[in-house]
Amino acid sequence: MASARQTDYKGRPAVALQSSDGARATVLLHGGHLVSWIPAGGQEQLYVSPTSEYGEGKAVRGGVPVIFPQFSSRGTLPRHGLLRTRGWQLADTTSHGAHAQAVLRFVADDATRALWPHDFDAEITVSIVGQQLDIEFAVTNAGDTDFDFTVALHSYLRTNDVLKAQLEGLQGVKYEDNTTGQWQQQWGDVTQVVGEVDRLYHDAPSPLTLRELGRKVSIAKSGFTDVVVWNPGPAKAAQLGDLPPDDWQKMLCVEAARVIDPVTLPPGEEWAGMQTFIAG
Repeated sequence: MASARQTDYKGRPAVALQSSDGARATVLLHGGHLVSWIPAGGQEQLYVSPTSEYGEGKAVRGGVPVIFPQFSSRGTLPRHGLLRTRGWQLADTTSHGAHAQAVLRFVADDATRALWPHDFDAEITVSIVGQQLDIEFAVTNAGDTDFDFTVALHSYLRTNDVLKAQLEGLQGVKYEDNTTGQWQQQWGDVTQVVGEVDRLYHDAPSPLTLRELGRKVSIAKSGFTDVVVWNPGPAKAAQLGDLPPDDWQKMLCVEAARVIDPVTLPPGEEWAGMQTFIAG
């Protein structure tokens, strides 16, 4: 029987999901942050740094951070916005058939309004069954004026050796290379990591496939227009205090995003986007 129960993870409040066929996931209330996904009969699919910090004001390195209303440092807000370092509330754990599901909610408060003067309600919905994980982010404008935002689900996918992994499906797509500041067009179908990779693909297709020897993950999106592909490589990884120096080889971020063309949300309106993973 599918279930969702409150638990703790690294000493922090969390929700543990288990579908009726044995798939499992764990979501922190801190940041609305998914930190584990194990498909039915499978192995962990997400990377979380063993040296990551947990607690108020801290950003967990790994899993699926929720990026809103600003991506990276593209604006005046703290890097990656307001939600990944704050406490969320568990809103619902109603399961549907074999699916196990949890809905977490964050409502704008005085602390967020001091940085970004808008009222909003945000929800993250995590649903698992079999080999599939769905993560939906939805935001409602609860104020009386339009606001603009960018958004991403900063998904860290586990790899056995990122140097031997291949991300397929981005042939012909234009991307902003954030290591150089230049726009490029991808000619081949396969993206591989040979050093630092920091690319923002515009109008990216869906689905993509992350493939390794004996393993693959399908990565689909709806509502999101862009895809971010990121790995710090050895030099930048050595500068990150919450990532072991060699662990850049153990992950690749493939993120559903809406960055190039920000969303304008009128009062009372909702925007939603979903990222879906299927392990194979």
